Amino acid sequence: MKNNAFLLLRTLLLSTSSINILKHTTDKKKKGRIIGGFVGLALLYAMLMAYCIATCAGLCAQGLGDSVPAFCVMILSGLALVFTFFKTNGYLFNFKEYDMLMSLPFGSAAVAGCKFLYMYVKSLPWYLIISYSMMGTYAYFTGAGVLPLILWFLLTFFVPLIPMLAASLLGFLIARISAGFKKSNVVQTVLSVLIVLFAFSIRFILEDVFRNDKVEQVLEKTSDVTEQVIGKYPPGAWFANAVTGGSILQALLLIAVSTGLFLAVFTLVGRSYRNINSSLKNHAASGKYRMTSQKTRSTLQAIAFKEFKRMMGSTIYATNVGMGEILVTLVSVATLILGFDRIVDMVTQNAPFDHALLQPAIPFIVYFFIGMVASTVCSPSLEGKNYWIVQSLPIEKKTLYQGKMLYNMYLTVPFALLGTLCMCISARVPFLNAILYLILSVVLCAFSTAWGCVCGIKHMRLDWENEVEVIKQGVGVVIYMFPNMFVVMGLCVLTVVMGRAMDHKLVALVFIVIAGALTALSYRKVLRLSRERG
Repeated sequence: MKNNAFLLLRTLLLSTSSINILKHTTDKKKKGRIIGGFVGLALLYAMLMAYCIATCAGLCAQGLGDSVPAFCVMILSGLALVFTFFKTNGYLFNFKEYDMLMSLPFGSAAVAGCKFLYMYVKSLPWYLIISYSMMGTYAYFTGAGVLPLILWFLLTFFVPLIPMLAASLLGFLIARISAGFKKSNVVQTVLSVLIVLFAFSIRFILEDVFRNDKVEQVLEKTSDVTEQVIGKYPPGAWFANAVTGGSILQALLLIAVSTGLFLAVFTLVGRSYRNINSSLKNHAASGKYRMTSQKTRSTLQAIAFKEFKRMMGSTIYATNVGMGEILVTLVSVATLILGFDRIVDMVTQNAPFDHALLQPAIPFIVYFFIGMVASTVCSPSLEGKNYWIVQSLPIEKKTLYQGKMLYNMYLTVPFALLGTLCMCISARVPFLNAILYLILSVVLCAFSTAWGCVCGIKHMRLDWENEVEVIKQGVGVVIYMFPNMFVVMGLCVLTVVMGRAMDHKLVALVFIVIAGALTALSYRKVLRLSRERG
C-alpha cells in the first residue's frame, strides 16, 4: 500500500503543481494568475511568520521560553485537526477524479492513503512556516544547541500527522454512518459555523487583554494551559522532550507511532472506501422514491434552485458564502437586545461622540457582512467538469448568469433587510430615512451580486482538484473580497463625514445613485462577458 500511495501521490502532485503548470503552459493569462497567487501566498506567509515570531518573543521575554516547543505542538496539532476535518469530505471522499483513480490497478487503501498524503502536502507549507518561525525565535532567545534544532526541524514533518489522521478517521466514521443519508454534510456545516464564530469572538478577547494590561497574566496562563494539554497528549510531550532534553529516543517514538498509525488507519479505511464513495455519489438512486406532482419553474428560477442545491450539498460552499448572513443575523438580534448605542460604545471603546452620526452608515455596516463573499464569485468555476453540460444546454449564457445572480439576491436581500431594519429600529432612525436605508441595502446587494459575477466569469477556473481551490483560494474571490471589504470600511467613514454636513436623507440618495450606477455597469459587463464566452 505504501509504495503505491507514494507513486500515485507523485503523479497527482506533478499534474496539479502550479510550478509545473507555470513551467510548461503558454497561456499568458494562466501564468499571470499563478504568479499572482504566489505573490498573495507570500504575503500571507509573511504575516503568519510575523505573528508567530511576535508570540514566541513575548513568551521568551516573560521567561517562558521552555514552553515554546509545547506551544508550537499545540498550535500545529489544533490547526491540523480542525482544517483536516473540514477538508476530509472534499479530499478523501467524493473527489473529482475518483472514477479514474479507482479504475487503476491499485487497492482502495493505496488510493485513500494517496489522497491523505496529498492533503498533507498541500497543508505542509503552513505548518512549516509556523514551526520554523517559532524554532528560530526559540533559538535566538534561549541559545538552544544544534541537536535540539535538528530534532525540531525533522519532527515538524511528523507533528501534524497524528491529529490529521484523527480528523480523517472521524470524517471517515461520519461518512460511513451517514453515507445513506442525503444530509450527511449537515454536521460538518454546523461545526464549521461554530468554529468560525469562535474565531470572530477571539478578536474581542484579545482586545480586552491588551486594553486592560493583562498580557503578562495571559502569557503565564497560556504557559500553564499548554503544559497541561501537552501532559495529556503523549506525541506533544515526545516532541517537547526531544527538543528541550535532546531525547533521540522520544523523537524516534514520535516518528514510529505516526508512521504506524498512518498504515493502520488507511488499512481500515480501505475496507469501506469504495462503498462510502459509491453511496455519496448515488443518493439520487434511492429505492424510496415516490412520484409526486412536479413543480413548474421558469428558467431563471430553475437555475437559482440548482444553485441552492449546490450550496446545500457542500459544507465549504455553505459556510464560506453563508457566514455573512449568519453574522448579520446575530448582530441584528444583539442590536435589538442590547441597543444600538451600547453596541457602538463596545466597538468604539466608549468614545465621546453623537451616535446619531453613524445612522447613515447602517446600510454599509450591514453590507460589510452580507457582501463578504457573493455566491456568484465561485459558482461559475464550480461547474468544473460539468461545464460541458452547461455549454450544451438550450439556454443563452446570459440567462445562466442571470439565474446565478437571482439566487444570490434571494440569499442576501432578506438578511440585508433584516439587519438594516433591526439597526434602524434600535437606533431610532426616522421613518423616511429608514426607507432610504432599506433601498440602499437592496442596491448594495445587487452591486455585490453583479460585481461578484464579473469576477467569477472573468477568472473562471474549471480545472480545480478540490472545490476549496475556487471557493476560498480562487483569484476571483480574492479580487472581489479584499478591495470590497476595504472600500466598505472607507465608505462607512465617508458617510459619517458627509452626515455631519448634509441631511442624512440626501446622503442615502447620493449613495443609492452611485451604487445603482456601479451595479448597472457591472451587470452590463456580465452580459458582455457572457457573449464573449458564448
